[in-house]
Amino acid sequence: MNSPERTPPGLAPAGPGGWRPGDPVADRKFASLGALRLELGTTLPDVEIAYESWGTLNAAGDNAVLIEHALTGDAHVVGAAGPGQPTPGWWDGLIGPGRYLDTDRYFVIASNVLGGCQGTTGPSSLAPDGRAWGSRFPFVTVRDQVHAERRLADLLGITTFRAVIGGSMGGMRAIEWPLMYPDRVARAVVLASTPYATADEIAWCAPQLAAIEADPAWHGGDYYETDEAPTVGLGIARSIAHVTYRSEYELTTRFGREPQPGENPLGGQGRYAVESYLDHHRDKLIGRFDAGSYVVLTRAMNAHDIARGRGDLASAVSEIQAQVSVVGVSSDRLYPVRLSEELYAALPEDRRELAIIDSPYGHDGFLIELDAVGKIINDAVR
Repeated sequence: MNSPERTPPGLAPAGPGGWRPGDPVADRKFASLGALRLELGTTLPDVEIAYESWGTLNAAGDNAVLIEHALTGDAHVVGAAGPGQPTPGWWDGLIGPGRYLDTDRYFVIASNVLGGCQGTTGPSSLAPDGRAWGSRFPFVTVRDQVHAERRLADLLGITTFRAVIGGSMGGMRAIEWPLMYPDRVARAVVLASTPYATADEIAWCAPQLAAIEADPAWHGGDYYETDEAPTVGLGIARSIAHVTYRSEYELTTRFGREPQPGENPLGGQGRYAVESYLDHHRDKLIGRFDAGSYVVLTRAMNAHDIARGRGDLASAVSEIQAQVSVVGVSSDRLYPVRLSEELYAALPEDRRELAIIDSPYGHDGFLIELDAVGKIINDAVR
């Protein structure tokens, strides 16, 4: 296997959220991809990508599995929280010896997405002039993100991915992979995702973007050289988004109309329990994520459409070579089951499988229902 690892990339101070130079590296590894030509015609110079890996790549370079993270995820799929890594693995229990992705058999890799804030080049990174990219960071698409991942795969000596697996925003990359690089992917597993961003998804994202951009600390996206960051706007965006990640049934049965203990919302003197829950997730995010990356990645998701430039949906996937496992979550209201079914119906009959996970947890069911998801993944990579 080639060794692309190098010292961590230079990033500008990014406020309270995101990984920055001088922070502990934790389990991150770093690779330089050089200049990356983007789908809309611009070139992003000196792209760095952060990743984590588990297991050993075989001599043929074909036992690799790529894990694709969602919007506010990162490369830390499994493992403990610690210095430089504020959260535990977001799919803890999935990867390891004897696990669903058995590292005695597979080389598993996850990278921080292009435009992210956990070590990969994004708006908080330094541009060639030594200042943060900020508002100058170019528009990136899901296809650009996949292109960057392919360059990393080349550096690591991966010839073919046994599987590319992703949920939510990660599922967008998982379905683009076999369309862009059909000879590099044997199987795609697309979890709680969609073949295109719907009007409903774009509508949910609109107030999230507006909240960040209306924060006085946003400074048009160029807050990196100030002593503040748009954490209020980012927190509001997270609260809006988190409602879409859970189901009405779960919120009702878990919280009902109960007040937060010790508070009295009657008369506006306190919060309901569900409000406290949203505040908790808001505070967790603003301590580890960058608002600039949130905007860049949200816009990339809004632009997602695998049929763009490829005809209609059926035409786009008509010659797909990989086997595709499409997995929906029964109570998902962000990417409802009908979108999984639509993708499944468009795929060639001999290249498709469909599974629906019965879960009360909504969109986040793909993260919470580890055993159900793990079994599907295990069956897919065999």
